[in-house]
Amino acid sequence: MASVTNTYARAFVDAVFDVHLDPEKTLQEAQAVAALVADSKELREVWEAPSITAERKRAVLDAIVARQGISQTVRNFIAVLIDHRRISFLEPIVKQFERELNQRLGFTEAEITSAHDLNQTERQALEVQMGKLTGKKVRARYSYDESLLGGAVVKIGSTIYDGSVKGQLERIKEALSN
Repeated sequence: MASVTNTYARAFVDAVFDVHLDPEKTLQEAQAVAALVADSKELREVWEAPSITAERKRAVLDAIVARQGISQTVRNFIAVLIDHRRISFLEPIVKQFERELNQRLGFTEAEITSAHDLNQTERQALEVQMGKLTGKKVRARYSYDESLLGGAVVKIGSTIYDGSVKGQLERIKEALSN
């Protein structure tokens, strides 16, 4: 599956840059279609059914494109997935597409979990700090977990930066037990 998702995601990113499309807008459109497919069992069944012709599947796609205002490039990409019977991979392909876009645009993704909801100033300060640490612009997803007591935990790739009070208490406990 990784090979399929990587191949299609890279090709889609190439198309976006070749045609000079707005990467953010294209990503949002692709995510919107992926969410629509994920939320609609009927749509998945139609697009995955071998008994339904590709023309009929594309007609359904065209109706969605017209209603949602999706660009022709995203429409064509979805049509390729339908034609090659890869539509079941849409969600992981779109996630890989986002990672590929971020990489080419010099962004890194961060998952930030804090003890409370952070205001805009706190978020910006944290993103600037992470940007200095990684040398890239940061795109952050935020969540909160009251069990952290204070501070935040930042995950970038496979690296975790634990600045939470809970993490500090665990490190002190470990040091005392050694």
